Amino acid sequence: MDLQDQLRNFFPNHKLSENTSSEISKSSNRHSQTSPLLCKYEKRNGRPTTIVEGFEKIKKEDLKLIAKSIKQKFSVGGSVKGYSIIIQGNIRVDIMNFLSSLGYNVKRVGG
Repeated sequence: MDLQDQLRNFFPNHKLSENTSSEISKSSNRHSQTSPLLCKYEKRNGRPTTIVEGFEKIKKEDLKLIAKSIKQKFSVGGSVKGYSIIIQGNIRVDIMNFLSSLGYNVKRVGG
């Protein structure tokens, strides 16, 4: 009996909502992406920061939805500035794997 079954026993009337990654795959226009996304690591004010940039032809709402799903999945803070996603911490590999599962071509920049 896994966690989903236990939750169904406790809350039999609850309907599961769609996963945010499925919402992202429906709404985002990743097929028009010509160049890969750049995922880089920086230190800002002595703190590790992961920056994902290079989104092309994407709506701000979709970009915010992608950032929200990254923040929820990895339990980190972050923000969207311009057309780049800034995430707190050095979780570059995890973010690259997550964006690859969404269908984006991601390139690692720096060390």
